[in-house]
Amino acid sequence: MTVSAEPVGPAVDSGVPWRRLDARMVVVEPVRTLFKLVPVLIVVLITGSNGDPVRPWITLGIGVLVVVAGVVRWRTTRYRITPERVELHSGWLRRQRRSVPRDRIRTVDLTASPLHRAFRLSVVAVRAADAGGEQRHGGLTLDAVSTAEAETLRRELLDRRPAEPRPVEQSAETEPDAEVLARLHWSWLRFAPLTFSSLAGVGAIAAAAFNVLNELGVSPTEVDGVDAAAERLAAAPLWLAVGLVGLALLVIAVVGSVVLFTERWWGYRLTREADGTLRVRRGLLTTRSLSVAEERLRGVGVHEPLLLRAGGGAQTRALSTGLGREAQGGVLQPPAPRAEAHRVAGAALRRTGTELDPTLTPLVPHPAAARRRRYTRALVPVLVLVAAAVIVGRVWPGLGWIWPGTVVLVPLAALLAADRYRALGHALTAQYLVSRLGGLSRRTVALQRSGVIGWTVRQSPFQRRAGLVTVQAVTAAGEGGYLILDVDAADAVSLAEATTPGLLPRIRP
Repeated sequence: MTVSAEPVGPAVDSGVPWRRLDARMVVVEPVRTLFKLVPVLIVVLITGSNGDPVRPWITLGIGVLVVVAGVVRWRTTRYRITPERVELHSGWLRRQRRSVPRDRIRTVDLTASPLHRAFRLSVVAVRAADAGGEQRHGGLTLDAVSTAEAETLRRELLDRRPAEPRPVEQSAETEPDAEVLARLHWSWLRFAPLTFSSLAGVGAIAAAAFNVLNELGVSPTEVDGVDAAAERLAAAPLWLAVGLVGLALLVIAVVGSVVLFTERWWGYRLTREADGTLRVRRGLLTTRSLSVAEERLRGVGVHEPLLLRAGGGAQTRALSTGLGREAQGGVLQPPAPRAEAHRVAGAALRRTGTELDPTLTPLVPHPAAARRRRYTRALVPVLVLVAAAVIVGRVWPGLGWIWPGTVVLVPLAALLAADRYRALGHALTAQYLVSRLGGLSRRTVALQRSGVIGWTVRQSPFQRRAGLVTVQAVTAAGEGGYLILDVDAADAVSLAEATTPGLLPRIRP
């Protein structure tokens, strides 16, 4: 089977020798696999200790197979870097061939789990723009190479200049000529409980722990004191029980999110390297290093989810080809104060001291018709729900208590509509197309005008009646396109023509 980041043509021997992954992965890979199988192996050993001599041998056989598989994987994996491309061949029964042109490489991500760090190894993930389309991204992963080799590969693939290996100790530190753009401030811990990713991470860890206990046949209610506490809680008034459970979940969520924030962002530094890349280093147990080639950077985005925005925070992300829609794709900093997020956005785009941060550019408000659409789309469904609740209350008097509760949704919907309209805006500067939208999750994007490669114009029947359109600036970076909602049709065409002169010569409002 052949898997390639680009169609593979006739084999050509470039004369560049093939390399193997580090031999220490023969130990790392089996240990990592066995660690995942620990619950199953423990269950097999416990159940096999009741006089059945076969099951312990099954456990031993599983361990031997895992070790053999690790050796086979190392023996059948090789890679090389030629002047034109990066090639990776792997597999025995299922062979894979990956080939990535070097001129399409956009980012190089170095990751080291605690197990990798113990053996001084790193995982190198190479991401590249895919020839198959703007929304898809190709690449390959080298798991694992030595830490020193990983640093050399990072510089070689992004800088394309010959690079000599450096000592491991030096490769882990900031290069002497690197410009530090941002560092971690521990006061930012207050934003940890305000991000959905942290809360979701706490839930995932709790679910995994519960599954492990379930596999081992351990019930949480069997823990001393838990059963008695549950009985006392059941005997308490409903409002008190609900309040205590809610408080306990809130404490667990806050503490867990702070712990996850610390693990993810420990030692955070954003630097501009001498090889022309923006580099993000972070991580306590698992260290991560993301390098983005500045020549491929097409802009930045400042994201403000509802909870984070309520706390005065925001997060900055890079818009670059090779960085897609994934949750942590292109993140340049942890959740931080809003002013710091805009400052980092400007620093990433090389803003000078006399210029305004691009994401703080004053925006042109959208027409009054856009405001009406926000209120219509927010209030009509709620009013329909209220009317339905009133009808239900009249038909079934016992359910008459429902409609007063639905009435509360009306002012909430109005507030949401007002907030969504305030978020709308766009502007065009000498270098950037700036747009902002979103209510529950606000996003301000500064996209380089040179990075816009096309436009998509959409108009629904309701927009047609209001004289509005939605335009999307198409780019090969980030999500592939960024919307400007509900602008006047004539203004939309003027904006597109001013951003990319000559691209829309035949379009008329």
